[in-house]
Amino acid sequence: MSRSATEKRSPNTHIKTLTVKLSDAEIGRNAKLEHVRDLRDAGHPALHFRFAKNRTRGSWYLLNKRQWHRIGAFPDLSTKQVIAALPAVRLRVAADGAASVSGWVTVGELLDWFAERMAKSRALSDKRRKAIKSATSCQLKPRLDDLLICNVSAQTLDNRLMWPAQQELSLSYVQQLFRLVAMAFRQARKLDLIPVNPVAELKFSQFTTARIQPKPARLRDVQLADLVASLATRFDSAPGDAMLALMMLCHGTRIGETRQSRWADITFTPSEWFLPAEHTKTKTELRVPLTDQVCALLRRYRERQIAQGYEGAFLFPSRRGKPLSDNQASAVFTRLGQGAWTSHDLRKVARTAWTDLGVDGHIGEMLLNHSLGKIASTYINTQAKEQRRLALVKWHNWLDQRGFKVIHAQTGVRYEYSQNLVDALNGGACEPEPQFVKGED
Repeated sequence: MSRSATEKRSPNTHIKTLTVKLSDAEIGRNAKLEHVRDLRDAGHPALHFRFAKNRTRGSWYLLNKRQWHRIGAFPDLSTKQVIAALPAVRLRVAADGAASVSGWVTVGELLDWFAERMAKSRALSDKRRKAIKSATSCQLKPRLDDLLICNVSAQTLDNRLMWPAQQELSLSYVQQLFRLVAMAFRQARKLDLIPVNPVAELKFSQFTTARIQPKPARLRDVQLADLVASLATRFDSAPGDAMLALMMLCHGTRIGETRQSRWADITFTPSEWFLPAEHTKTKTELRVPLTDQVCALLRRYRERQIAQGYEGAFLFPSRRGKPLSDNQASAVFTRLGQGAWTSHDLRKVARTAWTDLGVDGHIGEMLLNHSLGKIASTYINTQAKEQRRLALVKWHNWLDQRGFKVIHAQTGVRYEYSQNLVDALNGGACEPEPQFVKGED
């Protein structure tokens, strides 16, 4: 045990300040001595440790010009961490008179705060919250946990995160990790929890010149006839699985917003599927026009549910009276795709097919519920609703030619509209749909 020969006494002669070589072990030994209140580091005389009433805990202080500046708590901050951060603490005290606002010394402490904050954010979906938690605990913390905030730089991030991660993970996921780190530091700085943001000027392109390529589509339009045929078979044995895939294929919706659908959100007059904002990724409600084919499919599916004894609220219920969870819905596509394709591939193939069918790009983006910005609001409120309906009619008629009508059992009651209407809505760019009559296949 290293102590100076003299012991500084406070006005209360029974309470002592000892000068020692500070370490976690030294703090533990002196915790047993009730008359010792403060410890001062022999190598850094301005650094003090003060025991709390619970003597397993305490606080770190920097004494500067007879003023006490609290650095943080022990054992949250170890002796090693505090001594390593001492130069940065001194600079901060000299700059603004504060040793620390948050008490954080390491990146790991900042990430813990950010992960907890995101876990409680109502602005994020459950899926997004889980993704942030997983990325933080499985990737960021193992790589950056003990990195001192004062040592964060392009070089340290490259050495500890970016370059090692790109050897094991996809470049797009590494970019997401970088964005999370940047978000955490940016939010902490906005709330004045850290004195400066060390990553404020950093960009992902500084770490790699490689371009992130979009994932190739694993479903193509030429494969849809076989896919629809397999879903027709599946509809008989597992109607819920087939219906989830069919609704996504027919409308290009996301798995999260589709699995949570309620029967109350389906109306046949007018024919519309309402997706509330809290279920969508963009937090914007979506009203999807329903074609005659999909209306027939929904009626058939509901009859199957009732025949099987379910008359509840959800299109895709779980056994606990709630909609399918994210994991349960993902398991559906594990069964259906068998590793060859995923739920997102249905969305991709639908979007690609819409383009090939001549659907306006703006209409396609609205059907996918992508964020379009404020300039699109006037357009959305006028002709877009009918144009989206016509786009889906065209798409579902195309699917009918590849076996879709075998599933919905539609007998030919379709929308009838004039050439003039098509020309008015599409600028004459698209050919009109054939005008079917009742009873025609």
